[in-house]
Amino acid sequence: MAKGLLSALDAFGKTTEDVKVKTRTGALLTILSFAIILAFTIMEFFDYRRVNIDTSIAVDKSRGEKLTVKMNVTFPRVPCYLLSLDVMDISGETQTDISHNIIKSRLDAQGVPVPNSHTTDLRNDIDRLNEQRQNGYCGSCYGGVEPEGGCCNTCEDVRQAYVNRGWSFSQPDAVEQCVNEGWSDKLRDQANEGCNIAGRVRVNKVVGNIHLSPGRSFRTSSQNIYELVPYLKEDGNRHDFTHTINEFAFEGDDEYDYYKAELSTKMRKKMGIVANPLDDTTAKTTKQQYMFQYFLKVVSTQFRSLDGQLVNTNQYSATHFERDLSKGHSENNNAGLHVAHTMTGVPGAFFNFEISPILVVHTENRQSFAHFVTSTCAIVGGVLTVASLIDGALFATSRALKKGAHGSVVNGGYGNGKLIQRTA
Repeated sequence: MAKGLLSALDAFGKTTEDVKVKTRTGALLTILSFAIILAFTIMEFFDYRRVNIDTSIAVDKSRGEKLTVKMNVTFPRVPCYLLSLDVMDISGETQTDISHNIIKSRLDAQGVPVPNSHTTDLRNDIDRLNEQRQNGYCGSCYGGVEPEGGCCNTCEDVRQAYVNRGWSFSQPDAVEQCVNEGWSDKLRDQANEGCNIAGRVRVNKVVGNIHLSPGRSFRTSSQNIYELVPYLKEDGNRHDFTHTINEFAFEGDDEYDYYKAELSTKMRKKMGIVANPLDDTTAKTTKQQYMFQYFLKVVSTQFRSLDGQLVNTNQYSATHFERDLSKGHSENNNAGLHVAHTMTGVPGAFFNFEISPILVVHTENRQSFAHFVTSTCAIVGGVLTVASLIDGALFATSRALKKGAHGSVVNGGYGNGKLIQRTA
């Protein structure tokens, strides 16, 4: 009795071999079903092994961090001695004439680097000249702010004293130290050259800007580049701040680690975000008094690998604005509207950056093995079920057609079931 009740619960009823009907149509459907199951299972396996990247957004809770700005910018018609890298931010911190981790390479008129040229070449000559001077020499600072020792023994010392006083250093020929060092001749020799500036700059993670423009010692209220540097007026060359941004990126501290930098590069390639918005950007002008401005929105980004590694870096978006300084404080734009400028502006390229409060997280993940098994079972069951329904429909249709054909043959040989005889 108990065995009978248990058998009644069997959901998989069996049929004997005597009542099974096997057809060629069923065989073809079976082969086709297994082919489909195999193909779908292989695709599901590759999908199980594939590493996907999910993107989510969170609030950036980091504090007191710094950003590393990696740059490589070429100015084909600005001499290196004229170009200065300055950084200032909303906290009041200012870095002027940055040279640490920055390399300035002189370029000839064809844009080819000048052999053995470094930003310190001029100062090396000055150092050699100082070694030849007798002890006790104390040069005048010509009214500039005297250094701690009270002496300006080099042309560079005099220039820096003028900078500290807020004066423009535009007449080096009247300075004894500059004449002895041949400073003016060296500047004239570089008048037809360009400059490539490359390296890394550390900045606070707050609103700020980066200036690539004439240094403070070359600035006056007129802002005319030929008045800033009188030698440029006589050399017969065209000088403007046309430039090419070969690379401009905001890096995180993690990218100083070689392996994390490789991981960051790999994930960027996978997502198609290797290039930065300003990479390989060229801005051109034919005017000396021209200012280029770039407004950047920096977004903190975090990459999370499948093995649990974290890489903190940054991305940014950029917009561009240009201004002709020769038009003064006001001008009429292309729409005929009168526009007034509250700032005078300086020739050069300016990168103004803001920090977004958003943290973008890119996470690598893979489907679980349980998901793969479940999907495979669903594929097998679904394909076999559909094939069974199709086979059943085809078999029923075939039987119905055979019955109809058999009935037609019977009716053609007999008239309403009665035998008809003919007599002669």
